[in-house]
Amino acid sequence: MAPTDDLDTPSGDPTGPAGAHPVPLTVAATVAAGEGLVLLVLAVLEIAHLTPGRVTMNLTTTVFFLVCGAAIVACAAGLLKHATWSRSPVVLAQLFALGIAWSFRTGDTTAKAVAVALVLAAVVVLVGVLHPSSTAVLTDDPTRGDAGDPD
Repeated sequence: MAPTDDLDTPSGDPTGPAGAHPVPLTVAATVAAGEGLVLLVLAVLEIAHLTPGRVTMNLTTTVFFLVCGAAIVACAAGLLKHATWSRSPVVLAQLFALGIAWSFRTGDTTAKAVAVALVLAAVVVLVGVLHPSSTAVLTDDPTRGDAGDPD
């Protein structure tokens, strides 16, 4: 066992007690799930405002928001289950959010508020997912005993 002075918990296990979630990872997963839910709400609002002249645009936008929102919520749930596959899509979604925020930076007051919200959420998720304690539980480590090690 490694010395406890360089790990996050006194037990010497960076993941804490069995089944415990690091706080940064829990916060990141919660914020990411919130982002996904916002996309799902936008999908409902988009379909509610279906107009005869823009059926194709409304439907494709609705499907896009539904797929992206559901995927982000699923990945956030994966983070809480310490699924290693879930980190990359969540990080990619945050990078997209930062790009969208950048495009809103010169808009009106509402667009600037959206940009600030996107940046804050993206930074919180990125910091939480990339935090050392989160990385410790999201890494395939056969010595940890929970990554499918046959021993």
